[in-house]
Amino acid sequence: MTAVLPSPSTSQEIPAMSHPLQPFLNDATVVLAAPTQAWSAASGAMTEAIHGAYHSDTRVLRGLALEVGGAAPETVSQSSRGSSDTVFTALVRSIDDRTADPRVRLDRRRTVTSGGFAEELRFTSALGHEIVTEVRLTLAADFAPMQIVKAGLAGSGLDGAPDARAALEPVTVVERAGAVLLASGTSTGRLYAPGAAIAVAAPGSAAADAAEGHASTGGGAEADGRASVADPAARITLTWPLVVPPHGTATLTWRLALEDSAAVVTGASGTAEWADARVDAGDSRLAHWNRRALDDLAALRMETSRAPGEPFLAAGAPWFFTLFGRDSLWAARLLLPLGTELAASTLRVLAGLQGERTVGETAEQPGKIMHELRPGELTMPGEDITLPPLYYGTVDATALWIVLLAEARRWGLSDDEVRPLLPNLKRALAWMRDHGDSDGDGFLEYADTTGHGLANQGWKDSGDSVQWRDGRLAEGPIALCEVQGYAYQAARDGAELLDAFGESGGDVWRAWASALAERFRASFWIEREGGRYPAIALDAAKRPVDTLTSNIGHLLGTGILNADEAADIARLLVDERLDSGFGLRTMATDSAGYWPLSYHGGSVWAHDTAIAVQGLAREGFRVEAARLGRGLLRAAEAFGYRMSELHSGDSAAVTAVPAPYPAACRPQAWSAAAAVAVAVAATDARPAPDRTTLLVAPLADAALGQVTLDGLRVAGRPFRVVATPDAATATPLA
Repeated sequence: MTAVLPSPSTSQEIPAMSHPLQPFLNDATVVLAAPTQAWSAASGAMTEAIHGAYHSDTRVLRGLALEVGGAAPETVSQSSRGSSDTVFTALVRSIDDRTADPRVRLDRRRTVTSGGFAEELRFTSALGHEIVTEVRLTLAADFAPMQIVKAGLAGSGLDGAPDARAALEPVTVVERAGAVLLASGTSTGRLYAPGAAIAVAAPGSAAADAAEGHASTGGGAEADGRASVADPAARITLTWPLVVPPHGTATLTWRLALEDSAAVVTGASGTAEWADARVDAGDSRLAHWNRRALDDLAALRMETSRAPGEPFLAAGAPWFFTLFGRDSLWAARLLLPLGTELAASTLRVLAGLQGERTVGETAEQPGKIMHELRPGELTMPGEDITLPPLYYGTVDATALWIVLLAEARRWGLSDDEVRPLLPNLKRALAWMRDHGDSDGDGFLEYADTTGHGLANQGWKDSGDSVQWRDGRLAEGPIALCEVQGYAYQAARDGAELLDAFGESGGDVWRAWASALAERFRASFWIEREGGRYPAIALDAAKRPVDTLTSNIGHLLGTGILNADEAADIARLLVDERLDSGFGLRTMATDSAGYWPLSYHGGSVWAHDTAIAVQGLAREGFRVEAARLGRGLLRAAEAFGYRMSELHSGDSAAVTAVPAPYPAACRPQAWSAAAAVAVAVAATDARPAPDRTTLLVAPLADAALGQVTLDGLRVAGRPFRVVATPDAATATPLA
């Protein structure tokens, strides 16, 4: 079958789409507490491909529909009470009178906890008579693996059947003692609905159509019933009698308890160390963004099953609710001004998984920091990618681990916490020299040797992220420019740590770093019309790949640049080819491969811009840092202050709002942490050399008004920073 699209002069036959499509996320509502999340429409209904209640790497429910008096309530608003709590407000005209004013209202509160999903349905009536009716909630359970949902194969809603290629496991549903047990593989859900009659059936059956089946009453024990179906889902119908008194209220509740016995990560215990942190500013956008970001970050806290009590930040919802070396390290690093606890636990978790031997299939090497942790082998349908449960395919995480350890100590991480990690530090340093530089040319590079791993192993890990200015893809092994900066900083920082603890080797690593800087200067820097800049990478032939990209911003503050080189990069970062006005484009607009909605070839990533903002501030280019920071504030406002993984590279000169990247994670750890980085960079707050006090500076951006940061910490001691364009102070709070 084909779709024919005529044009004024020609008609071209376009083949109809037959391949599955990754679900869009941009207009969906998410409520989350890692590793549990619920995605829905703004009404609370679950009808689209991404919608559902998820736990660990499994979607337990894919469909959810509510009827009152035989009709769906009409949603008028949705209000977030936090990342884990939202309220959908609807009018229920099916049971209302016929006057103009709506007089029956439903406030549907949805809360998510780690391992829990619950709803409270509160009906309020302004009518003078009693309302007697029925409430029906219909659920569809499919237990689809996350990667099947992401590939667009899993089906949606109550009746949307999955693609045959999904090969979903059977779903077993058992009614027992007023509850419903749902199970498939290692995942289970226990459904509780006090006062509801429960019906279980396979979709398409007469029982399902009539909302009948093996019925029991949620308030007491009935005979057990069982339904087992594989395609498309198991359907559960909950039916409550509803009586709302005159001018009164009535409340119904239901909840789902979720478990996965194979999970390797779980929700973190305790509270986030930034719980008392607060940002206020004359430009309220900075405050709003930070408030939302800190709440999202708390909802992304996780622990591994092998290291309970050691929190880290999951990369992002919905696809990446697990430990990622690079993402977790960068997020912890951007949040260092709020305390060192997260950094310390992230460092320890990753040290516990540090590579011990050379294993080609997993990319493990001695001293290497891992990339990704999953409960089992991860196959990405349609992408020719299959990753082992513990995968080490990252070129930058090892250097970033070293840098985080050193920076955490500068922010006051105690020597007693640093000392046990010195053996890991030495192994990580050795990895850079002995394994990271696979061909002995003095640069860190990567290449997938399995044929089914990640082709690109820097933070821009899509298949087309490293390309020439004319659009050709670079051939690997690839040596990325920013990775050399990370390695230089890691060697210098590692030497500082070795010296501080009386260990040998500091001079060796300083000499190694100096030699790397000279090689970098000779091999990466290129001159093109419009400026001098480092190439994004060296290709397999050691040629500088000449595309101008945001990668150069990561070099600022690493120490690998001299003053003139830093100035050249600062000038280009605010050039209109890279600066969209909503943040830093990943690729310059004069590149053949540029496209504003390309994942890594023209889009804007908040964390990428924030890293550049931090680097600019460290190098003394605070005006340029302020300009990029203002761009992120515009974007944050446009997206309701929840910054997604990335957004389009559209120019602020031609549009008031950038287009969302529709499949971007939201929230995402390092995008949320970018809010803190921008606020801290505005005040130039940094720890003093004595590691007990803060140094700050007046604002470079007068438009921010007065900025107040409460809860910045050095060695656990909280400070209040107050900065204006004319003055800045840092006052201890305890």
